[in-house]
Amino acid sequence: MKIIYDCMGADLGAKEIIKGIDQYLSEASLKGYLVGDLKEIEVSLKEFPKVKENFEIIPTTEVIYNDENPAFAIKRKPDSSIVKGYQLLVEKKADGFLSAGSTGGLLAGGLFILGRIHGIERPALPVVLPSAKGNFILIDSGANMDCSTKQLISFAKMGKVYAEKILGRENPKVGLLNVGMEPGKGNTQVKEAYKAFQEENFNFIGNIEARDLLIDPVDIVVADGFIGNIILKNIEGNGMFMLGYLKKLVEKFSDGDQEFVDKSNIVLKELIKLLDFAEYGGTSLLGLKAPVIKAHGSSNAKAIKNATLQMAKYLEQDLVRIFENEFKGE
Repeated sequence: MKIIYDCMGADLGAKEIIKGIDQYLSEASLKGYLVGDLKEIEVSLKEFPKVKENFEIIPTTEVIYNDENPAFAIKRKPDSSIVKGYQLLVEKKADGFLSAGSTGGLLAGGLFILGRIHGIERPALPVVLPSAKGNFILIDSGANMDCSTKQLISFAKMGKVYAEKILGRENPKVGLLNVGMEPGKGNTQVKEAYKAFQEENFNFIGNIEARDLLIDPVDIVVADGFIGNIILKNIEGNGMFMLGYLKKLVEKFSDGDQEFVDKSNIVLKELIKLLDFAEYGGTSLLGLKAPVIKAHGSSNAKAIKNATLQMAKYLEQDLVRIFENEFKGE
């Protein structure tokens, strides 16, 4: 497996990305490219000789930031790590591209440099979220703010393939995020999508309300990226609030009982693990002509390692070819 890593994207810097690669190398073989600031990468590689041995540095001088217009930034910053990374992918120098940088920049680069799979209008970001019954996929989670019915259908189809091949779900259930379960509920967009979903060949079970997402979810929840991203961040925020509140309750009721504190901390650690994005690594940008994974901006080494494991599974399942066949006639 040969992977391109954007070393300019993560909040924690190139060293944390390289450390994550080193952790993966301790379990499996990996080669590729480190794209970013030459000096920062060279300094970081001194601590990780195995990475230095297996990776080539592609120096860049520019960075695409989150507050920039993505489309303009892609054109104005040809020497950025995202642009250079995509160029390597287009030239088939590697199997996939992994970045913790600007989501907008990564999406724009995917559209304008790499290109979409025929039949897919817009790439989508699926995110795997925990629930009382395991986990489920929310798609789109932030790549597309406004979506047509056709695009929502393509999200459902891509989510179905992802659930089958990555999560191992057989005939996964698809739900449409809405304010009520009844077919007549919702805005014009969702009402139209509901009718169209009924005519498709995936396992559509109807509308699903936000309150049911973590309790009794379907396998795939479909929404436009605007709503999906709000849901995602709301879940993240609620998780942080509940963990903080539970810690305060443990302190309040421990009354000096260290055994109570120790047992409570075991429970809290399990909850933290459940809500920790590092456990999932990243999310695939589905619908592009080659595998691209977006890691969280504040990814640590563990997250980069897990994102690389996710990339390996993406390539093993050959999802790009499956998507090409799925959308061939559209």
